[in-house]
Amino acid sequence: MIQYLNVLNCKGSFVVRVGVVGCTGYTGIELVKILLNHKEFSLEYLSSSSIDGDSFSDVFGFMQSITDLKITKTNTRDVIDKCDIIFLATPHKESMKYVKELYSKVKIIDLSADYRLDLDTYENNYTKHIDSENIANASYGLPELYREKIKNSSLVANPGCYPTASLLGLMPFIDYIKDDSYIFIDAKSGVSGAGKKISNVAHFPNMNENFMPYAVHSHRHLPEIIEHISKSFQKSLNIKFVPTLMPITRGMQANIYISNFKLTNAREILDNFYKDEYFVRIKNEATNVKDVGGTNFCDIFISQDKDSLFINTSIDNLLRGASSQAVVNANIISGFKEDLSIPKIAYMP
Repeated sequence: MIQYLNVLNCKGSFVVRVGVVGCTGYTGIELVKILLNHKEFSLEYLSSSSIDGDSFSDVFGFMQSITDLKITKTNTRDVIDKCDIIFLATPHKESMKYVKELYSKVKIIDLSADYRLDLDTYENNYTKHIDSENIANASYGLPELYREKIKNSSLVANPGCYPTASLLGLMPFIDYIKDDSYIFIDAKSGVSGAGKKISNVAHFPNMNENFMPYAVHSHRHLPEIIEHISKSFQKSLNIKFVPTLMPITRGMQANIYISNFKLTNAREILDNFYKDEYFVRIKNEATNVKDVGGTNFCDIFISQDKDSLFINTSIDNLLRGASSQAVVNANIISGFKEDLSIPKIAYMP
């Protein structure tokens, strides 16, 4: 059970203490924005590997007059003392170090890949795992797929952005896809998905007015997509995945092509699958990233001809693909409504 801070909110109920490890990265910043406005969470702890003692508003001027919370070097003892839920907005290979010390002491939402995959798949695509025993304790944090498991979890592995956009598009149709069908996922992301680390790919003069595929057929998110289709639907599909960087800051779109798909009621299948899901919107025309920018929504559009199905999804890669979905998962394990204090209005509707 979550231990509640002995402070009452405006409604007379106890708030849940939360913190962010890795608060200065793109996803960490988005987490802070959401958590500061959350009606039931009290943001008590911020840490970074590179900053110690500065206030969040000193580092990020847009937060002036909004918060004076200090950023400290990460200390797991402080996390345990100050938090009921901790968000790990840390790089792959780093989160497992903290989870190993924090598991069973606080609830954990991990935004890295360290607990999304089974051990063999992880080590084949990332690195040697130092906390393999907790992989089995983690719930994959895609609510539309694992909601009931998330409710009782102490460790939630937040999905990758590409798997979120791809799985939400594919899931309604997996049971209807034939074994000999060919699936191609053409996914595109804004450069914020590459994180803050300086690289040639994310360097402005290189990306401005440019457009490039990368990690063709070898991106580490493909095994994540395949594994969770296999686990949840007991099905092995022939999937090819190619990601492309777009010369925009944020936003993600997945265009999914399925061959040998001859059902005529695909729209009915899609509508029924998501009829009770608030954060999935079915569109009557192709989606675009501006309609979902700054929100937790996933917009989906489909089109079919006599022997194939086209699925088009759009999300905000930093929010639905990371931070807002992480807070939805925290709402679930806290027993709150999933949409509590979650961004719902697009930057540019």
